Amino acid sequence: MRHDLDPLFAPFRCGSLTLANRFVMSPMTRNFSPNGVPVPGVADYYARRAHMGLVITEGVGPDHPAALGDGTTGGPALPVLHGDAALASWRTVVDAVHAAGGKIAPQLWHMGPIRLAGTGPHPDAPSLSPSGLWGPFDRAMVPPDYLAAVMAPGQPMTDDDISAVIAGYARSAANAHALGFDAIALHGGHGYLLDSFLWAETNQRTDQWGGDLLRRTGLAREVVRAIRQVIPAEKPIIYRLSQWKLQDYGAALAQTPEELGLIAGALADAGVDIFDVSTRHFDAPAFAGSDMGLAGWVGKLTGKPVMTVGGIGFDKDLASSFVEPTTTFDNLEEVSRRFAAGEFDLVAIGRAALMDADWIGKARRGEPFNPFDMSAYGRLE
Repeated sequence: MRHDLDPLFAPFRCGSLTLANRFVMSPMTRNFSPNGVPVPGVADYYARRAHMGLVITEGVGPDHPAALGDGTTGGPALPVLHGDAALASWRTVVDAVHAAGGKIAPQLWHMGPIRLAGTGPHPDAPSLSPSGLWGPFDRAMVPPDYLAAVMAPGQPMTDDDISAVIAGYARSAANAHALGFDAIALHGGHGYLLDSFLWAETNQRTDQWGGDLLRRTGLAREVVRAIRQVIPAEKPIIYRLSQWKLQDYGAALAQTPEELGLIAGALADAGVDIFDVSTRHFDAPAFAGSDMGLAGWVGKLTGKPVMTVGGIGFDKDLASSFVEPTTTFDNLEEVSRRFAAGEFDLVAIGRAALMDADWIGKARRGEPFNPFDMSAYGRLE
């Protein structure tokens, strides 16, 4: 038994959410929801991981026609959180996780400019971005055929488009609350819609939704506020924040701690309770002059609980693992050190949890982990 990990098995509480330990299953696209409806095996898949403190589902489309489509991480079987069939299926997922003693939150995910036009449940709906821009093509790390398909600029979103997106998020958050989800998570990183408004490369607007750094947080703030109005005040809102984008792995929303504090502080003031801080390597220093990671800075600047995610359990980051040999890597000693130093409150596990439902059990017992296996992305185990 590894006693150095004992602090990570202490309970955590935020509002109405009480977790048995500090481990979180990170969202990972599964493509097992034809017509937006999770297949029966999805409930068992998440329930097998309910011993983690919190399960955050794969990205789920809010109630907006352009939310989902094909793209670099999309596919034809992405789930939604609206419509009778999808909601009935999600209820079985929530019930299964609760029956196994766990807690679960859906991650609401609007693909924004990453969505390929003409794909998804509503192929006639135009893909949305703040200024009709996908991003900097010279720094993109995506397949050439995908890049060619997104190079043509589109139309900037109208005020009506923005209002419809906000309302769609709120409807799906209300649905999630009615189904018994324990928190609401928002995907606000990686170049998707909310993040594309935050990023100057994709948001070149000069109205209330763009311009300076604070105004670029406008859409994210309004989405958070709209969700807060339709769920109980004590139910946490979790917000994924990242520097890197699919359009540019080296991107930085914030060049300095002051800029990061402006962004994260605005989101916290709007109603975010927990920040899910996504980095390619959880232990990478965020700014010069300190070895503290991005999650630590967000927590320090906002006073809110934070979770760290990125590169835990394997020797390659997520993107590299798709193209390079990847091996199991036990970096939990560094996780424990930074946790003890107060750098983060929660530890999110992605690929490792997908490939080994008992990963945290093995970590605590000091047993070998399952090896990296790309084929796991095509199975529900």
